[in-house]
Amino acid sequence: MPGTDLPIGRRVAYWRGRRKLSQQMFADRLGKSKSWVDKVERGVRKLDKLSTLQEIATVLRIDPAVLLGRDVQPAEATGRTEGVDRIRAALSRYEIPLGRPAGRRPVLPVDGMLREVGHAWTTFQHARYQQLVGLAPGLLTDAQRTHAHQPGPGRVPLVEAYRIAASLLVKLGDAELAWLAADRAMLHATGDRELVAAAAVQLGQVLRAAGRAREARSVLRVAAYRIAPPVIGYGTAAELSLCGTLLVQAALAAAQDGDEPSAAELIDEAAELAEQVGDGHDHYRTGFGPAAVELARTAATVECGDARAAIGWHEKATGRAGWRWLAAEHRAAHLLDAARAYLHADDPASAARVLLDAQRTAPAEVRHRPVARDLLAQLADDPYAPTTITQLAVALGVG
Repeated sequence: MPGTDLPIGRRVAYWRGRRKLSQQMFADRLGKSKSWVDKVERGVRKLDKLSTLQEIATVLRIDPAVLLGRDVQPAEATGRTEGVDRIRAALSRYEIPLGRPAGRRPVLPVDGMLREVGHAWTTFQHARYQQLVGLAPGLLTDAQRTHAHQPGPGRVPLVEAYRIAASLLVKLGDAELAWLAADRAMLHATGDRELVAAAAVQLGQVLRAAGRAREARSVLRVAAYRIAPPVIGYGTAAELSLCGTLLVQAALAAAQDGDEPSAAELIDEAAELAEQVGDGHDHYRTGFGPAAVELARTAATVECGDARAAIGWHEKATGRAGWRWLAAEHRAAHLLDAARAYLHADDPASAARVLLDAQRTAPAEVRHRPVARDLLAQLADDPYAPTTITQLAVALGVG
């Protein structure tokens, strides 16, 4: 976006260019002459009437404040950065292994700590990321203290706290710090098959976010087959959900690595397990079931470059009853994949519609995720983008 020190005429010219409007097209929409527009942009003619400013802003589909040099910045940006710094600080403390006193803060019993991590997971699944950014540092500290006092039963909430932190940091685009949290989860889960499988889900997500798709696929496949029951029909719902989720993540890693046949094969394996589990369950916070597998097909297919097929899977998945039972975070993340598919299929209108659906489903998914902001920037550049898209881009400081 132009700096706040630019003259208003230069700002008009900038946004006219962003909207891909010639001076004549812009003049026609305003009911003015091309000469009038040229003089405004060169600063020869002043814009001193509020009504004229509002008309220009309407045509350019921006807030009038932007023309006046009052660019809207995302209000939560500073708070988000500070929150991530506090999570980093919590992950960097070593009071427990160094034997330092825990201070005056009481140590929560295991059942109390489990309630805390349960609340944090619910917060994440409702995509209340800013709230969770504030909760995470204390959650990590409390889980570490509980584990120090009760190492056996305290291991579960500690692993879950690290899983939550890793998932949140992936959403916020900090793959490096998320990797540290996922690594801690894996280390503390060692010795418990289900906990290792659960922690491996976040590790796979982190590796994919870090661009290490091949390593992610390898880790995820091993973890999936390690938790897989010998006979599918006799596996517990938790085992099937963890195995299926790991296979889905492995498929997404294969798609990211350009291996379309492997991606399809892995998702087909996951689909068999999903039929056993059914929709409407959330074992180990996976949300695994037939609907989740079809959402994964959309993501894998768009990653492989077949936008039309991805759109078909999206339409099928969102028509299932299980779609409504998925967490808001899961649904909104899928809608971003669908928006990418529509954009790649040269259908920006549908991409904009789906992106706005994601915004309504889970606003933080659009505010905080880099992929969503990139999509929004691309859509806002379209001269025929809906006014709501442009307003959202301006409100979030996306340009």
